[in-house]
Amino acid sequence: MRADVRMLGALLGQVLRECGSPGLFEDVERLRLATIQAYEEESTDAFERATQIADSFTVQRADEVARAFTCYFHLVNLAEEHQRVRILRERAGKPGRENATDTVATAYAQLRREVGDDEARRRLEDLRFHPVFTAHPTEARRRAVSASIRRLSELLTQHDAASAGGSEEHRARRRMLEEVDTLWRTAPLRGQKPSPTDEVRTVMSVFDETLFTTVPHVYRRIDDALRGEDSGASAPIVPAFVRIGSWVGGDRDGNPFVTASVTREAAHIASDHVLRGLERALDRIGRTLTLDAEGTPPSSAVVALWDAFAASDATTAAEIAARAPDEPHRRVLQALSRRIAETRLHLEGGYQAPEELLADLRAVQDSLAASGAKRHAFGGIQHLIWQVETYGFHLTELEVRQHSQVHREALAELDAGGALSERTQEVLEVFRAVAEIQRTYGLRAAGRYVVSFTTSAEDLANVHRLSRYALGDDVPELDVVPLFETFADLQAAPGILAEVVTFREFQSRLAATGNRFEVMLGYSDSSKDVGPVAATLALYEAQEKIALWAKDAGIALTQFHGRGGALGRGGGPANSAILAQPPHSVDGRFKLTEQGETIFARYGEPAIAMRHIDQVAAATLLASSPTVEARTSGAAARFADVASIMDTASRECFFSLVKADGFAPWFATVTPMEEIGLLALGSRPARRGLSVESLEDLRAIPWVFAWTQARINLAGWFGLGTALEAVGDEALLSEAYREWPLLQTMIDNVAMSLAKTDERIARQYLALGDRDDLAQLVLDELALTKEWVIRLTGGTGLLENKPILQRAVTLRSPYVDALSLLQLRALRELRSPAAVAESTTETAEGSGAAEEQRRLLLLSVSGVAAGLQNTG
Repeated sequence: MRADVRMLGALLGQVLRECGSPGLFEDVERLRLATIQAYEEESTDAFERATQIADSFTVQRADEVARAFTCYFHLVNLAEEHQRVRILRERAGKPGRENATDTVATAYAQLRREVGDDEARRRLEDLRFHPVFTAHPTEARRRAVSASIRRLSELLTQHDAASAGGSEEHRARRRMLEEVDTLWRTAPLRGQKPSPTDEVRTVMSVFDETLFTTVPHVYRRIDDALRGEDSGASAPIVPAFVRIGSWVGGDRDGNPFVTASVTREAAHIASDHVLRGLERALDRIGRTLTLDAEGTPPSSAVVALWDAFAASDATTAAEIAARAPDEPHRRVLQALSRRIAETRLHLEGGYQAPEELLADLRAVQDSLAASGAKRHAFGGIQHLIWQVETYGFHLTELEVRQHSQVHREALAELDAGGALSERTQEVLEVFRAVAEIQRTYGLRAAGRYVVSFTTSAEDLANVHRLSRYALGDDVPELDVVPLFETFADLQAAPGILAEVVTFREFQSRLAATGNRFEVMLGYSDSSKDVGPVAATLALYEAQEKIALWAKDAGIALTQFHGRGGALGRGGGPANSAILAQPPHSVDGRFKLTEQGETIFARYGEPAIAMRHIDQVAAATLLASSPTVEARTSGAAARFADVASIMDTASRECFFSLVKADGFAPWFATVTPMEEIGLLALGSRPARRGLSVESLEDLRAIPWVFAWTQARINLAGWFGLGTALEAVGDEALLSEAYREWPLLQTMIDNVAMSLAKTDERIARQYLALGDRDDLAQLVLDELALTKEWVIRLTGGTGLLENKPILQRAVTLRSPYVDALSLLQLRALRELRSPAAVAESTTETAEGSGAAEEQRRLLLLSVSGVAAGLQNTG
């Protein structure tokens, strides 16, 4: 990997010398060496020298330097991802290289030991992993940049495979140089915000390039591990346990640009992509199924399939028969491919539902198995079956989300009987769109309706009232999902749920779905509401109480985790978080949001996507094992007093900061929060109002993003030091860290968050404000939290118990520092009295100068995001 980084860095240096303005490469090197020296020596003089270099550049030169460092981080990220793929390929098939919680196969083996073969098999059959992709604006990288990096990844693979010093290595290096040049010349910032439809198409690229083909390979790999040589020669025991959800084009909470027509288009685009994928897969596998009728005779069901197709489309049947005259299974697969094309084009002869295609595929599979071609029956045909079971004809299960207050206001208008506002008409149109999507693409295509800021059972019942207003008795089938976000709502959740299941519409859905019910928990707003420590403890308690309510009520519960990519929004390793959940809260079903940079980090590369899905599914299986549940519940009971003390102390600490007079405008001054709203990250507005006068005005994403850019990461750790200090007993806390999964996950995540902070740079940001008291409060808590985290994790520094991660952060930090210094110089200019006066008078010269500084700041934001990675 180090060789890759050196090679890619050298290629970037060559591009800067060839294409940059005179002296650019030398200026980049001056700042790079200065920030490395400042980081390693930790001296004030070295840091000041680096600051002086950053400040000495013209705005135009600083712009170029920021772009250079950003390109470098894209290349480093590529090298790290490439190394992960290398390691995964080396591990593949080698026993003893993975932990008991690492793969579904090893988790299943542990379950068999604990609960027996029959119960383990039942749990495997009921396994469900359900990521939901969202368009929350946390991906600072342009799609064009991502495409360039993907091409570089392919070239790096070719470079690996080439002989040293040979012509192929030279060719790969030359093409990489060309691609690095493309990366350098590609504008790093979007010119305008993407539309919701643009966001839909961006997410579709993950399916086209990775997920559509990768997910069946996950199933196959697990089946291989569980059954050895029998896998592929008989029916698999691994079910199609993945379902993909999407809020892209369906989430209208706070986003006026997501309309009913956008939701219709999102469903159409997704269906078009999956049907094209199935059409290609059927045709590809059909072309390879060159088994003649004499050696592999077709069953009567397969003969009937062909006869029915020939009767309905004699011309196409004749063309297929001419290409495959005595290959009946090949003919039928290509006929099915043709029917999928007709389905996509809404022509006569297409399928009405994916269940019809599944029946046809199983007929082909049974025919092949009966004629002895079992490897074909349970090889390629099984992959097709898994794809249809996973994706249907809809690809993603599109979910609608809307704020409870919008529903209340719409119902007030409807009940009053007067003229309806445009917004209320749009609310009603959404239900008509959902009904249309269900009729066209099936119930799974759009069956969930998430209610943000659910505060009462009435908020959930309101969805059904609105549906009846829109469509009378011809309403769509809806699973209404409460989203509990604030601390108060989390505490009230069990009572709200107990009430809502007594309502007629909810009882009807429970009866129709086998008593299945879904509850969503919001990590972002709860953390912004009471601080990360109290929010973590409140979420655990809420999940525990909701799980007990569901168990007593006989309800098959799915808890839907609204996690972000950043630690302040519930981010961090998903598998360790799953194993820290309360007993009965997982029960073999795990659903979470995946957004922004995490979508492409986890699902953008096939080998990494396979590993991620396998890890999360393994933890989901293992979370309900007797040993894991006993450990989790036992630790929660044993350390309940510790949790109580930490909850109270952390919340008081958090409130002393965020409830201080003038906190919100101070926060907007000492971070680039205002400017982040100018980044064309997504279609959704960054704030709820026109200005930020209180924390409630601000969405959780820019709250986290802004603190990350300021190298403080406050949203992920603030209050933890005070909480641990309030407990005080280091021996007790060390025991809790070892034995209590929830605390261990919290501390480990905070350690990573703290490792990415930089106190010297943080002081520079905090100095932009005029509140020394608030700045000192932040710095004191930062020092206290670092001290306690190091004491509990061991060693003399952060992440010493995770040396690989520690090294990765250490190597990146000086380069991030360079971008932070450039961001600071721009921010100081924009916050200066002269700049503020110019923006007030709006002189042409002042506006131009401010615009240049703003561009530099936004370039640095993109670069810091690339350097720190888990920003949103």
